[in-house]
Amino acid sequence: MRKICLALPTHRECVATIAEVAAEASYAIDRFDVEVVYVILDSSDPATFRRHAAAVDALPTTANLTVLHLDEERQRDFLSGVIARSGHPQPELIMDLMLPKAVSYGACTNRAFLIAASLGCDSVHRRDSDIEFQKHGIGPIFPVHHELIALGRPAAEVAAYVSEVDLDPADRDKPVVTVGASYIGEMSVDIEEIKQLNPQAYHDIVSLWAAEGTTEEDKRALVAESFTGAADEPFVQDHSILCLVDPMRVDMGNISYHRVHEEIPLPPMTETIGSDYFLIHLVPDSRLPGVLHNRHVVNLHTPDRKTDAAFHPYHLRLAKFFLSMLYLHVIYQRMREEGQRLLGPGYRIRSERIAAIVREAARLDQAPNIRRLDQLELAYRTLGGRYAVFAERLGARRDQLLAEAERDMTDFALLIDAWASLVAAAKAADRPAGESGRC
Repeated sequence: MRKICLALPTHRECVATIAEVAAEASYAIDRFDVEVVYVILDSSDPATFRRHAAAVDALPTTANLTVLHLDEERQRDFLSGVIARSGHPQPELIMDLMLPKAVSYGACTNRAFLIAASLGCDSVHRRDSDIEFQKHGIGPIFPVHHELIALGRPAAEVAAYVSEVDLDPADRDKPVVTVGASYIGEMSVDIEEIKQLNPQAYHDIVSLWAAEGTTEEDKRALVAESFTGAADEPFVQDHSILCLVDPMRVDMGNISYHRVHEEIPLPPMTETIGSDYFLIHLVPDSRLPGVLHNRHVVNLHTPDRKTDAAFHPYHLRLAKFFLSMLYLHVIYQRMREEGQRLLGPGYRIRSERIAAIVREAARLDQAPNIRRLDQLELAYRTLGGRYAVFAERLGARRDQLLAEAERDMTDFALLIDAWASLVAAAKAADRPAGESGRC
């Protein structure tokens, strides 16, 4: 029986999602020969954590299901042991990259990867706290269905279980290392209000996602597609494709990985939207197979990010996303050029090549990011109100943000170098302890 990790990171109230993902775990156990460890990595405030703990306690006891509900203190305890065992010469820096004080989507998912390794899990299946599952027929449509059919098996075998095959025959001996889909419902980035207020400002902001040298026509196409997921494609019947999965067709709230997450971590950037999407690009760029399916989750805009208190941090994360793209576009292009040369024996990622590419990108001239900040400030000022106030704050932090974007890349390269020893140390570690853990 293989063991899998169903991971739910959260820093907000998500009692309903906790129950829905538990139901997905039960579905997996009922239909596949698996043991599920359901890990809830909870960075919410104490009152919310207690509500989550009560929700976990109320879950029905299920054979072959373990639920671990871990606050940041217990996550830190686990990491301390792993980092010490890894022997890294800069343990405090590694701890800061794995559990920073600020919000980091990449770092949180990296913690899930190490916890899964410590528990002997064969794969990690990530969900988000602001999603729910589509309903069809008699119940929810769980993505884990397609994930467990394909993950870890040679692509040639998986070909018999999918609707379509769009994979070069030369890639069919490789293992399927990712299975994913997208979302329907609200945009993944909460900026619909900007589009309604001023479509031109919306274009000017979202087009900052584009790589240097992108034509105006391609920018318009990118803006039209950005953050929309699967748009209006509700589930009718299953459809799956064995392929090199297009990064624009999947979302981190509906993704799973086999093995590759133990070879390369995610960027530990703080306060940056999209910092957890690196593997979505690395897998197809290195010509590793995946399965793209249509069990899209439903994305929700939770009330917490609509408040004035959340407005400025949220838009700062969006601004830092645009700054990160200066480096990431170059990294992705280099990875595409390298292709299968990124793979070593057994089709494993050559981490030293990835680290070298990231370090090279960290030396890029910052002039394009200065232009990004100019365009971003102007667009936000045009919107007026609290957007104009944000533009003032953004302008006051320009130098700091430029330095952080560059440092994020050097930190990422350092973590890549350390990752193999951290994973090995996690596999030798004790299971993370949590008061709400239950079997």
